[in-house]
Amino acid sequence: MKAPLSRSVSRLFASSPLRHPAFRLFYFGSIGTALGYTMQTTVAAWVMATLTPSQLMVALVQTASTAPALLFGLVAGALADIVDRRRLILVTQWLLLTATAILGIATLAGLVGPAMLLALTFLVGAGLSLYLPAQAASINDLVSREDLPRAVALGAVAFNVARAIGPALAGGIAAWIGSGSALVASSLFFIVMIAAVSRMKKRERGLPGVPETVLSGVLSGLRYARHSPAMRSLMIRNASFSLCASAFWALLPVIARDQLHLGAGGFGLLSAGFGAGAVAGALAIPGQLERRSLHVVVMSGTILWIGAIALLAANDVVAIAIVAACAGGAAWVSVLAGLSAGTQSSAPAWVRARAVSVNLVTMQASLALGSALWGGVASAVGTPVALAASAAAMLVLLTITRRARVEMGGEADVTPGAKLPELAIAVEPGPKDGPVLIQLEYRIDAEHRDEFLRVIHTVEPVRRRNGAISWRVFRDLGEEGLFVERFIIASWGEYVRLRARSTMSDRNMIDRVESLQRADVPLRVSRLIGIDRERDAGSHGPL
Repeated sequence: MKAPLSRSVSRLFASSPLRHPAFRLFYFGSIGTALGYTMQTTVAAWVMATLTPSQLMVALVQTASTAPALLFGLVAGALADIVDRRRLILVTQWLLLTATAILGIATLAGLVGPAMLLALTFLVGAGLSLYLPAQAASINDLVSREDLPRAVALGAVAFNVARAIGPALAGGIAAWIGSGSALVASSLFFIVMIAAVSRMKKRERGLPGVPETVLSGVLSGLRYARHSPAMRSLMIRNASFSLCASAFWALLPVIARDQLHLGAGGFGLLSAGFGAGAVAGALAIPGQLERRSLHVVVMSGTILWIGAIALLAANDVVAIAIVAACAGGAAWVSVLAGLSAGTQSSAPAWVRARAVSVNLVTMQASLALGSALWGGVASAVGTPVALAASAAAMLVLLTITRRARVEMGGEADVTPGAKLPELAIAVEPGPKDGPVLIQLEYRIDAEHRDEFLRVIHTVEPVRRRNGAISWRVFRDLGEEGLFVERFIIASWGEYVRLRARSTMSDRNMIDRVESLQRADVPLRVSRLIGIDRERDAGSHGPL
């Protein structure tokens, strides 16, 4: 019976990545985790609002939930690229389930206070920060290359839609049977991902050569983000949006309680309006991306958000506030789901989880900082003024960062390049030996020199994001037309990994430079390794 049912479901999703049973279960598990997390943060904020009248304390619930990204986000990305993702996801799900259930039971028993609530919310945020990069990067292991773009889009939409629906569901349960019961119910959603991941197979290590350590993995991820133009643009858009959009999430309980004079039911109604808009926005994203560029989709969503928050700040009419929340939901998903899809489609496999983690750290850090900022503003001058200020700030940042364009990555950006030949080295250095100096000598005819000088500098970000810690081109003063490209890698192990990291796009850039080499002279490549005077003098002879 099970097999025919599985085949029937697969036929239902024949044109979707959800036709793959493993991905389908994993996807539903992802939605369950996102719902559990967003329900927890929503109810926790409401519980804090019932414990204290302080807007700042209510806003700090959002800070406690998102601040762990600052501590664990980059490490989580490195771990997801290095260790068994299946085990990492399982550990995080049990952590999320346990912490949320304890908070719910404590609330039911009347034992919860502000300090305990913030501590357990921080623990939930830590579990999510460790989980998200592994979840996003695992998508590539569950679908074929042809289905990857659509699977990435589904994964990007899932969390953002759940973030919109979760508060509505949490508000409804809290109004029906109480906040403590809503927290216990939210903890049960994590079981779906536990069941899904338990069936996954262990992932083989993606790159040959020397395995990375967590520290070197973190540094590699940061270096990639710094020297990737696509990643820089995505981070700028993410930070400018999240910093200002955090005002809505941080002040939502206060908006319902003070500005609109609503209780828990009204709070759930506002959240439901946001959720409805988010669902509509999510359903529209695939068609939008087919007709328009990612940059236009993200910019349009940002402008819609500004209008929605300005409308919410300007009135206390419940019906208008729900319309504003609905528009805000559509804008939220359009921007953040679009940026998530852009990140995963632009980063190659070896650094994909780290790219996701950098994107998440940017978002979560901006939400945490913004929550504290707008909570303080609301405490000083009132909630409507804080909302209006956040919309004005987003408009200013949108103008300042208008040149930061975001685009979907192409297949050449993520597909590994041709395998390089084995190195002909009699005695290979140890992984930690170094630094390693690579020197390439180009002999360029006079008619090609202007073009060479132009294209050689396009290679710099390729070398740096794949592992080089320094890069420079030199002109020989004694031989006309001789140029030397030199770059340094921290260790031999990192150099071995650098050779395996190049994508087709990287290789195309390098080939453009090498095609300008004089035809009758082969390109000379030298590999030199640093020596330590005290350690190596005896083995290498006098210097």
